[in-house]
Amino acid sequence: MRLLAAEREACDRLLPGLDGKLASIPLLELEAPGSPGIDLFRDAGGAGLLIPEMYGGGGASALDAVRVTRALAVRSPSLAVATTMHQFSVASLVALAASSDGLEWMLLDGVARDRRLMASGFAEGRTSQSILAPTMKGVWDGANWRVSGRKQPCSLSRSMDLLTASVTLEHPEEGVRTAIALIPAAAPGIRIEPFWGSWALAGAESDTVILEDVEVHPDLIVELKAGLDGELDDLQTLGFVWFELLVTACYLGVAQALTERVLNGSRGAADERTGLAMAVQGAALTLDGVARNLDDGDGGNDGLARALITRFTIADTIRSTVAKAVEVLGGMAFVGSPEVAYLAAASHAIGFHPPSRHSSADALLGWFSGRPVVLD
Repeated sequence: MRLLAAEREACDRLLPGLDGKLASIPLLELEAPGSPGIDLFRDAGGAGLLIPEMYGGGGASALDAVRVTRALAVRSPSLAVATTMHQFSVASLVALAASSDGLEWMLLDGVARDRRLMASGFAEGRTSQSILAPTMKGVWDGANWRVSGRKQPCSLSRSMDLLTASVTLEHPEEGVRTAIALIPAAAPGIRIEPFWGSWALAGAESDTVILEDVEVHPDLIVELKAGLDGELDDLQTLGFVWFELLVTACYLGVAQALTERVLNGSRGAADERTGLAMAVQGAALTLDGVARNLDDGDGGNDGLARALITRFTIADTIRSTVAKAVEVLGGMAFVGSPEVAYLAAASHAIGFHPPSRHSSADALLGWFSGRPVVLD
């Protein structure tokens, strides 16, 4: 079907065979705890999707990434959400490696070749908190950092090989700073506890990750600096742009899944079907355009504003198209299978990722007036 042709082409080209394998598994099996989707993603080389080919990765662009994410979300919203957290972390690390002489490329090479998944210990579950607000504290012991704290929910918690987390560093001589820590999941002092109680997106493994006095070598700590007037630094900003585009792709894919069901079932009048298809296709074209801009270098403060505007605009489209698709599919489709209700419920989670529309209002108004975006 042409509606999802670009998404499935990208997925088949970069992660061969994955879409077909996901399509052969019932939706609710993919969405349940213990879903086989994450292992299938790992086996298909998904861990290295955004890593350059010279380091064993797929060399995918931002445009490829949003299309692949939508393709995954059509088959399994949980898988799309879980792997978005991995891709957000990888994209930030790739950007850091490009301007650093550190160990980042060695780490990325290992992620791609050994198919390691990275969980994101940032603040994606709290609508009032910045995605990069520290959730952990690191104390200097004279040789290494000792990191403690917790992250809940933390997607990929049970399949992760590495944890990336925002950390407040406390040094007796150098004061307090903010950093990103890269922590092996098998490090002593890390444990996982149940947290996610909802049936929606249960396959994303969004449980609690607890760190107690975990030793982290200084080479695995990346310090961050605030820009003028409280702006995020370049790495934070770029990571935030990636996050907003990918998380938007997740829930747009859910709306596309419902629209595909409408078209395949020839449900509703022709103008209703056409309206749904045009709405999700128009949103996909918009998201693709912003991803192309990111590929062209639009990852700065203005790019962040455009990514936020895109997310909030497409979120409105997702809400309206999901509601209309459920209506057009009809009561028998709704009561005859839990899948329609499930997809509708999962789509609402786009509003739970930071920043919220409310908390972004002043920042975006300031941007429209000519000031940089400053997020609390």
